[in-house]
Amino acid sequence: MKKYTTAYDVPNINDFADKALELKKNPFAFDTLGKHKTLGLIFFNPSLRTRLSTQKAAMSLGMNVIVMNVDGDGWKLETEEGVIMDSDKAEHIKDAFPVIGQYCDIIGVRSFPSLKDREADYADKVINDIVKYTSVPVVSLESAIRHPLQALADLMTIKELSQKAKPKVVLTWAPHPRALPQAVSNSFAETMNLADVELVITHPKGYELNPEFVGNARVVYDQKEAFKDADFIYAKNWSSYNDYGQILSQDKSWVVDEEKMALTNNAHFMHCLPVRRNVIVTDGVIDSPQSAVIQQAGNREFAVQTVLKEMLENL
Repeated sequence: MKKYTTAYDVPNINDFADKALELKKNPFAFDTLGKHKTLGLIFFNPSLRTRLSTQKAAMSLGMNVIVMNVDGDGWKLETEEGVIMDSDKAEHIKDAFPVIGQYCDIIGVRSFPSLKDREADYADKVINDIVKYTSVPVVSLESAIRHPLQALADLMTIKELSQKAKPKVVLTWAPHPRALPQAVSNSFAETMNLADVELVITHPKGYELNPEFVGNARVVYDQKEAFKDADFIYAKNWSSYNDYGQILSQDKSWVVDEEKMALTNNAHFMHCLPVRRNVIVTDGVIDSPQSAVIQQAGNREFAVQTVLKEMLENL
């Protein structure tokens, strides 16, 4: 595997999730596989779960890990082609990442969107250019439009908790005071479309996701209707795709609460974290026995460890 930037980078995401669940049973079974190999983690944006889970996963495989915060630890990087570099950006990405590839056997990169220019963000230029300019495998730790490791961990969690062959999974928009990317929602929808689930997406009008990611999901604008008989509720805010990057609504009636969860089939509540309590979801829901958020976060370690293992085996 030369890159992991989408769910399509593996032959079958369902089988891959099963591999990750098997690895979870014995995470130190391959603790010498990465001996004398180095993972470079390059962060253009902040992180908690992604950073810690990836470092832990790499160490469980015997790898060395180097972590760099681009704007804090190094030069500001230019990403545009053909520019005259006379501003505050001292190095071009096409020079920096081939060098990083000299020091590291695998590179992980996290880079958020601007939420200003949809065409530029959806070109996913940073992650795609890094894949282009370096000769070593690249793992997306979240890009402008996707978060494939989170979605893999989400699928693992659903597989662990599901009580039926084809559960009803609902991705619901929820209010937030800031404009957030569509990356988590995009990757979750993309992955669920490849999984054996009934996917429903619910949100206020104006918050439609890119049709490429919606796929075969059923879109419902009535949140309570969408929740009926659901087995999993995945709450996430995202800013508008059509009115790109805009907050069109902060309607508090879309908060996930106990009353709405009572409409479900005793559904598990999911969220990628960090979560704003009593904005996205009430304390009563996220602290309930049906909350899967900590299990989801734990699965992040084994999701990325499975990706790194596949890459190491093919170096």
